[in-house]
Amino acid sequence: MNLELNDHNKQEYPPMHTAEHILNQTMVRIFGCPRSRNTHIERKKSKCDYYINQKLSDEQVQAIEDKVNEVINSNLPVTEDFVHIKDAKDLVDLSKLPDDVSEMLRIIRVGDYDVCACIGAHVDNTSEIGEFKITTHNFENGRWRIRFKLNKV
Repeated sequence: MNLELNDHNKQEYPPMHTAEHILNQTMVRIFGCPRSRNTHIERKKSKCDYYINQKLSDEQVQAIEDKVNEVINSNLPVTEDFVHIKDAKDLVDLSKLPDDVSEMLRIIRVGDYDVCACIGAHVDNTSEIGEFKITTHNFENGRWRIRFKLNKV
């Protein structure tokens, strides 16, 4: 779940933020790990940390990149709905919500691939994202840090 508050001095970049949603869901599906709890999303490059129990092989890293690009290339609509918090517990993980969250949550869906409570800016369709490229990654003390960028198509 991405509930980061945007720094008003920086413009959020919707393609990168939407790519992060797809990356998060890909990690959940492939490794069964939680969504990233430590992210830094910017226009030129971004990073996410995942807590997993193994160092990833080059083949696994390539599989992540390939799956994210497959989803991007599926031209999925990115939509928003507002759902009462009591009805959202079966849709999304509520554990990262602040104590003072409103009763209505903004739910972002990336086609039928991902659903997440989020306050950020997103593209309207995954075709607007570009090519997802993992630039570097490392594994230390159960944390896999991935750095990535988007190439325009």
